[in-house]
Amino acid sequence: MDRLPWTRFHWLIIIGLGVSWILDGLEIQLISTLGTVWQHPDGGLGISAGQVGTVNSSYLLGEVVGALVFGYLTDRLGRRRLFLVTIATYLIFSGAAGLSWNYSSLIVFRFIAGMGIGGEYTAINSAIDELIPARYRGRVDIGINGTYWGGAMLGSAISLFLLNPNVLPVFWGWRVACFLGPAIGIFVIVMRTMIPESPRWLMTHGKADEAEATVDEIESRAKAHGFEIEPVPQSKALEIVHRKPVNYIEIARVLFRDYPTRSFLGFTMMVTQAFLYNAIFFSQALVLANFYHIESQHIGYFIFPFAVGNLLGPLILGPLFDTWGRRKMILGTYALSSIVLAISAVLFNAGTLTATTQTVFWCVAFFFASAGASSAYLTVSEIFPLELRGQAISFFFAISQAAGGVAAPSIFGALIGKGTDRGPLTIGYFVGAGVMLIGGLVAWFFGVNAERKSLEDIADPLSAVGRIGSTRQKGASPLGA
Repeated sequence: MDRLPWTRFHWLIIIGLGVSWILDGLEIQLISTLGTVWQHPDGGLGISAGQVGTVNSSYLLGEVVGALVFGYLTDRLGRRRLFLVTIATYLIFSGAAGLSWNYSSLIVFRFIAGMGIGGEYTAINSAIDELIPARYRGRVDIGINGTYWGGAMLGSAISLFLLNPNVLPVFWGWRVACFLGPAIGIFVIVMRTMIPESPRWLMTHGKADEAEATVDEIESRAKAHGFEIEPVPQSKALEIVHRKPVNYIEIARVLFRDYPTRSFLGFTMMVTQAFLYNAIFFSQALVLANFYHIESQHIGYFIFPFAVGNLLGPLILGPLFDTWGRRKMILGTYALSSIVLAISAVLFNAGTLTATTQTVFWCVAFFFASAGASSAYLTVSEIFPLELRGQAISFFFAISQAAGGVAAPSIFGALIGKGTDRGPLTIGYFVGAGVMLIGGLVAWFFGVNAERKSLEDIADPLSAVGRIGSTRQKGASPLGA
């Protein structure tokens, strides 16, 4: 797979899997903006700012549960089956939130929708890493994760109409916003039916013939368009044997005994970015409304440029992760976002910022933070053996959300309060800046130089028994990296 030239097949991967993040960004942005609408006693649900934070935390908790459940299943049943199941779960219950009749029902629907998107993180990142050539893997993975913000831009623009009471009544506006993502999501499911199963997954699960057929079809399409494909070097061919599925005891052994430093790296990067993102993103609308007195129907004007900065970061900086290298870029993006956020915290506390200048600082900070956060998902998906890739992603994602993400919206919602005291939120901003700096430093000292390397060169598959040319075990099959 790594020797293939860039073809239409790879564009299919980007569109079929990347569109999911666009939908996620659209829906999350609308939900973030809806927090102020849900507080309305007439047409909304009449809940408090703290309860809005709890609703958002329930979504993130659902992501934790979904990541663990679907991460386990994607390693056992395959990438393709699961990225169809997870998108369906996500879309159905995202739409169901629009039927919520009270605070409790909203929490339940958001929790299950979160389970779907938690599964998306594991199934999609596994598939991307295993289907995209090594020399493009960093920029593609980071870029696809960054397209989330393209959806956020769309969501912020749509909110200007759907949440404007002069266009739609409050009661209908926020409900239509919940239905919008699922309506568009049908296109995603159709596109994903055209994406094959990962040949790497097939090979390590005793389906060598199907794996070879998949690769042959991809190669034949490339050759039909005039591309030449170099033969696999003998040194890159592994001998593998079919093995039973990885159990939880073996996962723990691999993560903490065989790869303890990499596990510490993954944990730190995921926790720090999750805390910052969930803290700032889910509290933006409340900050704009309570401290800068921006009406809910106008919040989209400020969220849109923030989303632009987040989208441009991965797209512009992504290629540098493949050329300059992982460790340099991770430290740079984490540290620069930390510095900009700390400066904005000082100015916010002094009361010198306006809604516009506050947004400018958010845009600059998250131009770097967005690329850094995407690189965290890239890191945990490429530094562990193939057989437990989905579960490794789900494990670190679940820990990061539980330790750094689930509590963040509730904490920052409480720090905002009624918008009368800037001190508590300022402290929260400094904490967010500090944890990001820690994440960057850990990546510098413990990071893996995985740029332009085959996944099998970064971590041997658990089923590998040697290289071609060595003593071959009975039942072994060659796996061309």
